[in-house]
Amino acid sequence: MSIAREGWPFIASLLGVGLALALFRLPWVAVPVLLLGLFTAYFFRDPERSVPSDPRLVLSPADGKVIVVQPAPAEHALGPGTTQISIFLSVFDVHINRTPIAGQVTRVRYHAGAFLPAWDDKASLQNEQNAVTVEAGGTAVEFKQIAGLIARRIVFKKREGDAVATGERVGMIKFGSRVDVFVPASVKVTVRKGDRVQGGLSVLGERT
Repeated sequence: MSIAREGWPFIASLLGVGLALALFRLPWVAVPVLLLGLFTAYFFRDPERSVPSDPRLVLSPADGKVIVVQPAPAEHALGPGTTQISIFLSVFDVHINRTPIAGQVTRVRYHAGAFLPAWDDKASLQNEQNAVTVEAGGTAVEFKQIAGLIARRIVFKKREGDAVATGERVGMIKFGSRVDVFVPASVKVTVRKGDRVQGGLSVLGERT
C-alpha cells in the first residue's frame, strides 16, 4: 500500500529519532517513538480504489462515519432543497480526499479559523476549512475539507478551472477531521446518518 507524500517528513523524523534512541540503548524511549512512526505511516496510507463508473453517482469524498444528513442552510449557494452530508474522520480512517463527481473545479475558498472537535456542528462554520465546488452537466456539488481538534493542515492540489475525474485524489486533511458535502435538490440522497463510507467508493446519492 502506498503512503501519501505529505506523511513522509513525519514518518522519517519519528523513525529516525527512534533508531537513534535505540542506538543509544534507550529502548524504553525508542520503542514508543518507533511505534508512533509506524502508526503515522498507517495514518498516511493511500490505498488504490476501484471507482464506480456510473456518471449519475455522487461518491463520498472521504472515509469515515456519516454524522449529519440534513437540509443545508436556506442561503446555501446550491439553492433550495440542498442537502448537507457530514462525514467524521477519526485518526484511524484514510485521510485522502477525492472528488465526488467528475467535472470542473469552479470555486475554491479557503477560510482560516478555529480548531473545534470535528464532530461538533459548529466546526462546519468556525473551523479552518477549504470549500470546493465541482460542476458538470448543470449539476454542482460542494465539499468542504474541515480541520478538527488535532488537524492543523489542509492540503488541496487543484485550482479553479481544473478538470477532475470522479474519485480523483485531490488532497487530504492531516490528523483527524471532517468533510461536509452539499448536494442540490436534483440529487437523491441514499446515505443515512451512522453509515460508514469510503472515499471514491461509497455512494452518497444519485443524480436524477
